[in-house]
Amino acid sequence: MTKLGIEPHIHATAHVTESTLGRYTEVGAGSHVARSTLGDYSYCVENTQIAYADIGKFANIASHVRIYASMHPMERASLHHFTYRSAWYFEGEADDQDFFDWRAASRISIGHDTWIGHGAVIMPGIKIGNGAIIGSNAVVTKDVADFAIAVGVPARTIKQRFRDDVAGRLDRLAWWDWSHERLHQALPDFRTLGAEGFLEKYEG
Repeated sequence: MTKLGIEPHIHATAHVTESTLGRYTEVGAGSHVARSTLGDYSYCVENTQIAYADIGKFANIASHVRIYASMHPMERASLHHFTYRSAWYFEGEADDQDFFDWRAASRISIGHDTWIGHGAVIMPGIKIGNGAIIGSNAVVTKDVADFAIAVGVPARTIKQRFRDDVAGRLDRLAWWDWSHERLHQALPDFRTLGAEGFLEKYEG
């Protein structure tokens, strides 16, 4: 069992570059995280690829998820790498930095306490709200609202986890910003109370 702590736990076979990881975070075996942020308590398990993404706290990311499926230049005569990773192919030629800047500008935003199911693909520029669930093998091409459940190819929302008033109250409570000590104290209630019972107990 891995004991998590203040320092991120990064598996020996994972690669993390130009990224910021919060407290109690974990990056699983074979995963790649680049130019992204991973909020406190968030984790991704094995063989996940994440790039150009801002991920909130308590995100649950299953194996083989791809967050930011790289776009190829569809408007050009060729889709191939040689047009933008040109240094790989031609002596003295530079890569097309404008193309990579365009990719970097299409960041993904994923809210707090989300669940991204096995094999899901999140396309560039997408926003996924707090508490949302993305089904296994879904391909997300449109934004997903707070506390929505989205499945399929392309992904579509099939239901909301809670009524709008309950969802709004959870957003306002923002328990994901609580201290580690307060989370620990509330652990029995996280385990036994439903969302509405939890709100009734902890709303100010």
